[in-house]
Parts: sequence; C-alpha cells; structure tokens
Amino acid sequence: MNKLKRSILVVASFVLVALLAGNCGDDFVTETDEDDEDDVTATTFDRTIAISFGGEQASVSGDVHGIVSVNGNYVTVNNTTDEKVVYDLSGATNSGSFKLYSSRKQAIRLHQLDLTNPKGAAINNQSKKRTFVVVEGSNSLADGKKYTKTEGEDEKAAFFSEGQLVFSGAGSLAVTARGKAGITSDDYVRFLSSPTIKVNTTAGHAVCGKDAIIVSGGNLDVTTSADTKKGFSSDSLVRIDGGVTHITVKGSAEYDSKDNKYTGTAGIKADKLFEMLAGELVIHNSGTGGKGISCDGPGCFKGGTVTVTTTGANFGSSNETPSKGIKFDGDLSFSGATVSVTSLSHEGISSKGTIDISGGVLYVCASDDAINSHGDLTINGGYVCAWSTDNDGIDANGNLYVKGGTVYAVGTHTPEVALDANTDDDKKLYILGGTIIAIGGLERDANLSQKCYWAPWSKNTWYGLTIGLSTFAFQTPSSGGDTLVVSGVPAPALKSGVSVSGGTNLFDGLCVRDAIVSGGISVNLSNYSSGSNY
Repeated sequence: MNKLKRSILVVASFVLVALLAGNCGDDFVTETDEDDEDDVTATTFDRTIAISFGGEQASVSGDVHGIVSVNGNYVTVNNTTDEKVVYDLSGATNSGSFKLYSSRKQAIRLHQLDLTNPKGAAINNQSKKRTFVVVEGSNSLADGKKYTKTEGEDEKAAFFSEGQLVFSGAGSLAVTARGKAGITSDDYVRFLSSPTIKVNTTAGHAVCGKDAIIVSGGNLDVTTSADTKKGFSSDSLVRIDGGVTHITVKGSAEYDSKDNKYTGTAGIKADKLFEMLAGELVIHNSGTGGKGISCDGPGCFKGGTVTVTTTGANFGSSNETPSKGIKFDGDLSFSGATVSVTSLSHEGISSKGTIDISGGVLYVCASDDAINSHGDLTINGGYVCAWSTDNDGIDANGNLYVKGGTVYAVGTHTPEVALDANTDDDKKLYILGGTIIAIGGLERDANLSQKCYWAPWSKNTWYGLTIGLSTFAFQTPSSGGDTLVVSGVPAPALKSGVSVSGGTNLFDGLCVRDAIVSGGISVNLSNYSSGSNY
C-alpha cells in the first residue's frame, strides 16, 4: 500500500488527535513527492487498446483477448485478464460513452477526444483499482441531464470512477456536467504534472473525491452554478501542494425541509482536514450563504498563495447560513502561506477551535469580525492585517495572545475594537510582544506586558511607524474606531502624512514593510492604560 493511500485511510483514526492538539494532521501528513505509485511512468503496461469514437460505430484495435464490446459509440470494456492495459481514447461523438470493468490498474489516455453521453456519464469507470488519466491534446467530456441507471452501480459524474483517479499529461480537458457532478471518485482524485483541466457543472459538485482531493500540479479551473454544491468536495481530505487552482461558485444555499437543515455552497468543502502546502489557490463564491473554504475538522496554511472572495449575502431570515470566507470547525493554523480573504457579508476567517498564526502573510477584510476564534487565538509571527468594516478586527472568544509578528487591526466604534477578547468569560487580551497597530483600540483590562501607546488618527493617510532601525508604513482606512494604539520594542516613533518608497508591499499595497518614509509630521504618543477601552 502506497504512502498516499495509507495516510488517507488513517485520517479517520487521527482526526480526533488533530482536533485536540491543533496540529493540522501532522501525524498523517503524506510525503507525496516520494509516492511513486501515482506516477504513471513507474507502471509497466502490458498492452494498449485504441478506441476511436465517431461515425456509426466506434473502432477498436489492439484487443487480442476480446474484452471490448461496441454498440454504436457506446463502448464497454470487461478486462478479466491479468494484463494492465492502456486505453487510448480518441475521436468525436455526441452519443456515446466509455465504460470500464477491471480488476487491474490501468491508464486511460485522452487523445483528441470529444465524447458526449446524453444518457449519463461520458466515462464510467467501475474499476476500484488505480486509474491513470493521461491528458494529451485537446479533449472534452459531457454528460446528459438524465442518467440511465444500472442496478447496483454508481454513476455520479460526467467522469466517474470507483477507484483512484490520477491525472497527468500536457494536454487539456474540458468537462461539462449537466446531470450530476463533473469529476468524481469514490476513492481519491489527484492532479499531477501539467494538464489544463476545466470543469463546468450546472447540476453538482465540480470535483468530488470521497477519500481525498489532492492538487500537486497542473492548471485547474472549475465552476459550479448549482445550488448547495461545492467546487471541491471530499468526505475526508483536501490538500493543495502544487499547481494553480481557480474555483468559482455561483449557486445559493437552500433549506432542506426533509433533513431540517440549511445547506450552503463552498469553493472547497473538506469533512475532516484541509491543508495548503504549496501552489496557488483562488476561490470566488458569489452565491447566497456561500463559503470560500469550509472544513468540519482542522486546517493549516503552510505555504503557497490563497485568495478567497465571498460576495453573496447571508442566507435565511435570521442569517442561518452566513456567507464567510474561511470557516473551520477545528483548530486552524497559519505558518507560511500568503492568504488574502475578502468577505462582504460576514466573517472573513472563523474557527470553532483555536487559531494560531506563526508565519506567512494574512490579509482579511470583512463586514463582520475579520478574524474570529471560538477558543484562544495566538499570534507568534508573520504579518497580519485584520480589517472589519462593521465589527472587531480580531476577536477571540477565548484569550487573545499577541506574542510576535506584525499586526495591523481595524475595528469600528465602541463597543467594537481592533483587538478583542471575551471578557465576559474572564478571558483577556495579552500584549506580550510584536509590532501592533490597532485602529479602534484594545479590549478593556488588557494584560500589557509590552507597553502600548495611543493617539488620534486621520482617515486615508499614510503613517510611518519606526521601531529601532525598521519602519513599517501603513495607510489608514476611510472608517474605523476613534483611537490608534501602537506597540513595539524599542519604543515606537510615529509620523503622519508621510511619503513612502522602497520596502515590500503587503496587504494589497495597504502597508509597506521595511519602508523608506520622508516628510510627514511627528505624532505625540500617550501611554495607554489597560483600564481604558478606546
């Protein structure tokens, strides 16, 4: 059993440990780079069978054992031999399909194929063994709006497989789904190498992997406009460790009267674990009550770049299904990725567990809390911008610890603040280190182990905050709480109305790290009292 498969099988056993320890599944992180069994070139195949669709009947060559049957352009393979076969599919028809039964792993080579099945899946792989999908040239698959069901068999997508699907190659594949999902495996789906894959569905999820969806390479562009459906959906794991992935979701949430619950859409939905390790991920969800990334377990953002935008309104008379950028039921950690989240109707990032930020760049702009945790929220490092237009910048229902890093938080007027902890449950805000810029002030009775200072501020103005030899420049918003609180070691110096050059842009140009500032007016900083609520 290969490392990838073995690790997926133990997700269920370790997920409780991950939830309790907040380790984002470190006990079962796979070493996908060492996994040779998902590399098609590591498998020796016994034979190639070429199937060309078109005309009155598909043509077949290379079938020496008679395992292929043809009915017009509906082709069925029943491989009862011990051979590992490459099925080379080409040609074009708007009334055909490829169906496969096999007890051996195999490869399906898509080679200038245009295949539509008006009665169901274009490709229906009933084999539970690993299937390599090698994409060459330009290819397209499409299903029909209604499926003709075979008793005792699943057929859940335009491209359906009982076993693992592993995509590679240098060509392109367009999947159009009008009856069900786009690409589905009842095992896992993995994308390798450099194919360009586009999935558009009006009826179901774009990509489903029951055990996992893993993007290690390629260019994916997936869209679903169906209500309650997801771009990526997995009963277990979603991992991005390479490639470029763009997900667009347009459908609305719905109330299911039969199950007595609300169901919303999401760019990515993982039931047990989400990991962002490398690559590029872009999600836009315009649906009512939609999420960007949603996970019932823990999640981690360790590398790569992530951009999430949710523009839909909240769903339900009492906002039973809010539209959120990133929503996790388990613990959430950020340690190295560059993450940008915009949520126009609700929270930007929320976790029902804890949130730990130790590295990377995190920019969140939301109408509700920009960042919210049910448990403790700890910032040890990285660059964090949390900007709320109508609530707290960073809100912890547990303790909020700022121990390091650079934090630029914007909250609205009292009782909302830039940095908030749940004082009703005897929780506190602890300022223990780091560089802090808080427009809207701090929660009352904060524990200030590191000294803080306050000053009035002006809207839409560039400021330079110098701490030691380093200057951090930031632009103030057009709205926010009355007071600016800053903190750093050694004691900071602040100028308003500065000109900024050099340095490294952060947060979509809102701030500049290691900036060169000129001009401006020195701002008088007053000692901040922890008994105040500015």
